[in-house]
Amino acid sequence: MSHKSRLLTKPRTVALAAGVALLATRALRHRRGRAPIPRPSESVPPRSRDLGLLVTAHERIADGVVQLRLEGTELQPWEPGAHLDLVLPSGLVRQYSLCGDPEDTSSYTVAARLVEDGRGGSREVHEQVREGMELEVRGPRNRFPLVAADSYVFVAGGIGITPILPMLRALPEGTDWRLLYGGRTRASMPFLEEIEKLAARGGRVTVVPEDEAGPPDLDALFADVPEGAAVYCCGPEGLLAAVEERLPEGSQLHLERFAPRTAGGDGAFEVELLRTGRAVTVPAGTTVLAAVREVLPETASSCEQGWCGTCQQRVVEGEVDHRDDLLTDAERGDSMLICVSRARGERLVLDM
Repeated sequence: MSHKSRLLTKPRTVALAAGVALLATRALRHRRGRAPIPRPSESVPPRSRDLGLLVTAHERIADGVVQLRLEGTELQPWEPGAHLDLVLPSGLVRQYSLCGDPEDTSSYTVAARLVEDGRGGSREVHEQVREGMELEVRGPRNRFPLVAADSYVFVAGGIGITPILPMLRALPEGTDWRLLYGGRTRASMPFLEEIEKLAARGGRVTVVPEDEAGPPDLDALFADVPEGAAVYCCGPEGLLAAVEERLPEGSQLHLERFAPRTAGGDGAFEVELLRTGRAVTVPAGTTVLAAVREVLPETASSCEQGWCGTCQQRVVEGEVDHRDDLLTDAERGDSMLICVSRARGERLVLDM
């Protein structure tokens, strides 16, 4: 699963950086009373170095879902909500949420759903990645951290359960939480057995296979949510939008997207390529990457959704409308991901 995340609070938006994750999870483990929401950190730690890991398990855990176990040494620690970048054998880079045990320092576990009409990454994970193969990974990174709160509401759509599952495991027994987990069919929904066991510790779980029960009843889910609850949602765009519409006043909404939300109303602008001595027009609805490739067809990219950093370019002049969820604030000062980000004005100059 690929990732974009936002933290929203009605009536205004609040950004939480990944640096709060460690403090938040420790607070959850040691505090039972009202825990303050961690303050955003001023910066995000640098991205981790690339690491070659051995695929020691590749197993089908639900219809259309495989789980990978990646083993190695010197693995970076992670907190619930974190994800890895997997560099696939073809060179494609895809993002998948960590869904194993953060205490396991010898391996990472991720799960991937096959997207039949996707761009090939999930099919490669399902059909070409095998046990005994070494994969390059980057990360972990966390743009979807679990914060301390008195109560929680979790909403997962399909493979969106993967970042939420470690959060449920991390909650102390007796925590007030509820989960709505929806999917196309019960057979396509991974981790159902474990989720039912977690519910026995005091949570409230509603499983909604669409072929049996229709769409999930979000109004019922939010009917009696306590004020100040932390609401976490990961799934398709329609589900996220529906949750946003129903967010109770005073609740904090944390979203993780399968794909970046498309922004509308973008005007055209000019991009000067300083070293090439050329200029291109980026029309409305066209990415900088696509426009640049008209004159520099070998311009590198991979995910083309603002996650992997392959297309990162240095900005010499102009103000950038950053739409990625990868670069740190410091990196955004003089660079951009040209696959998703755009100009705020009429012109950018890139060191290309």
